[in-house]
Order: sequence, then structure tokens, then C-alpha cells
Amino acid sequence: MARFTTSDGVSLYYTDEGQGVPLLCLSGLSRNGRDFDYVAPLLDGVRLIRLDYRGRGQSDWAPHESYSIPIEGRDALELLDHLGIEKAAILGSSRGGLIAMGLAATVKERLLGVALNDIGPEIADRGLEVIKNYLGRRPAWKTMAEAVAARPKVMAGFANVPAERWQREAETHYREVEGGLDITYDPKLRDAVLAEGAQVVPDLWPFFEALAELPLCLVRGANSDLLSEACFVEMTRRRPDAVAVQVADRGHIPFLDESDAVAALHKWIAMM
Repeated sequence: MARFTTSDGVSLYYTDEGQGVPLLCLSGLSRNGRDFDYVAPLLDGVRLIRLDYRGRGQSDWAPHESYSIPIEGRDALELLDHLGIEKAAILGSSRGGLIAMGLAATVKERLLGVALNDIGPEIADRGLEVIKNYLGRRPAWKTMAEAVAARPKVMAGFANVPAERWQREAETHYREVEGGLDITYDPKLRDAVLAEGAQVVPDLWPFFEALAELPLCLVRGANSDLLSEACFVEMTRRRPDAVAVQVADRGHIPFLDESDAVAALHKWIAMM
């Protein structure tokens, strides 16, 4: 099991496999490196590095005040330092994309390129409310079978998803405990996010503009409730050189093994 210890003493889990362009995969808010299980076998010529954020997956829990984008970005840089990697590309899903934009604004020299999966500089209120409703709370379902059956409704905007994918999703993001199911991350993450939400939200467009001159890939779920189509169009207008794709039958977030998403990622990787 690969682990490293951050500068503030938190033990984090990561995986490191393959050879080629160093590609650091950063997952969504409450998720972990297993999010990239679907796309990993489809990416050639990359050294695929996946990090479980503090408090998520197999990484240690930490004081909830440290569950923040700046500190998680610092953790990502410290992982690259631990591995002796000077520059890496980042594939960021949702929160991972926000971290990538933050790194572009502060340590751009460490980046080879950035791919944003269903995230941008404007975050739709509807999607945020959905996240706040479930974040940090144990699921109501008592069995894994119930969770699997409910998954298509939980992940709104998805269609044409095979049953085995919903099974895998449920088994990845819930664990069976006495009396029912539990989440696979620190429930205190909720406190951190609600505290962040009480602050004035900064204008994130300058962070997007910080990606200038970096190879850029933009992926949006066509039915996303977090990244609006209007924001996505504006992102492509500002970066006409970006590899951009909207994935049909997907909400927040695309799995990334969809053919259009894979083709876009391959094109983006070839730019580095």
C-alpha cells in the first residue's frame, strides 16, 4: 500500500502505475482515486497517479478545518515532490478541477496541462444544493442492494448506464456496517464545506484564465446540474484551443470511459 505523510503529519494513500506523461488524477469532493478505475485502462502513454484526499478513501482523517482546496492542493504538490516529479498534468473531476485551477494560479510552472471534468469557474446553485443535501450523511438505504437500486435516481441526468456500473458505484462509495451502510469518507467534510459556503465566493474566472497556454481539455456531462451549458460555452469561447466535449446521457460527473471523453483525453495527452 503506497502512502506518504504530508507536511502537517497526515498519512495519505495514493497509487502510481504506468509509464509516460505524469498524470495526477484528482477526484470529486467526497470521492477518491477509485473514480478513475473506469478510464485508467483506456489511457495509454501515461504514468497514472491517483490520490485519496485527506479524510477520503484510504487516507487518514484530519481536522475538518484542513479539508480545504488550498490544503488539498498543497497535498497534491507534496505527493509530486514525494515521487520526485517536477511537472505533471492534472485530470481533475469536480473539486479536483478547482484544485487544478488553484495550482495554475499559484504554481503554474509545476503543470504540464489540465483536464477539467464537469467543473468550471461558475458553479450552479442547483448542483450545490444537491451536494449539501447528501454530504456527510449516512445513506438511508440499509443494504447494498437498496443502494444499487436507488443509484440511477441519485445520479440524476444519467441514462444508458449498465446495471453492473451502478453496482460498482455503490460498492465503491458505501461500505456495509452494522445496522446498514456508511460513507467512505469523514462526515466532518460536511462541516468544512458548509463553513466554506458561509464565506464570500471569489470570482473564479481569473483562476480559469490562469490556465492560459497550458494544454486544456474540457469535459461536461450534457445533463450536468453543476456546470451549466452557458458556462461551458463561455469557457470554450475564452479557450478556443481547448479540447472540448459534452458527453451525452451524463450528468455530474461523466465516468470518463465514454467514447467521446476518452477521445478528448487522448487528444489532450498528445498535446504534451
